[in-house]
Amino acid sequence: MSVQEASEGTSVDVGERLRAIRTLRRVTLRTLAERADLSESFLSQVERGRANASVASLKRIAAALGINVADLFEPNGAQAQPRVLRKESRPALTFGTLGQKFMLTPRPLEHLQVMVGEFEPGGSTGDERYTHGDSEELLVVLEGVVHLQLDTEVFELREGDSIDYRSSTPHRLANAGDGTAEVMWIISPPSY
Repeated sequence: MSVQEASEGTSVDVGERLRAIRTLRRVTLRTLAERADLSESFLSQVERGRANASVASLKRIAAALGINVADLFEPNGAQAQPRVLRKESRPALTFGTLGQKFMLTPRPLEHLQVMVGEFEPGGSTGDERYTHGDSEELLVVLEGVVHLQLDTEVFELREGDSIDYRSSTPHRLANAGDGTAEVMWIISPPSY
């Protein structure tokens, strides 16, 4: 019986991944901007690592490229065998405002998707509420205080609190505390 270790250095440069996918698919920056309904200059800044895209923007970019947002987390493609994923080796994606997401479930897990998000004070998933598919979603607050907006209603959640909702409900998350907030999303079936 062998022990498999997660590979080190799995942080993902989203801009680099987007540029590589866009180039591979022979899509110009202008065409991608039109398809995603975003400005060409903004997309260029994201590709060069000079701007972070909100979750809503990443969804539009991914849809325009014919990929899933989760594809941005896998630098070397899907993993075929079970593996240990060390905290320091989680694939990371910087997104929104002062936020980072870490994928805990490797693809191609078909029925469950788990991600952890960290938000600095003032951080959020972005200015816009977003949706993704029509899955069951459970948000658990691991540390700090957050505000979760579902449609027009805002819920204040603290460490240990959880809330469930449909991923088709427009939602936005923001750190409402003075320290770092850490949350976990559990989504079934995967819709990122």
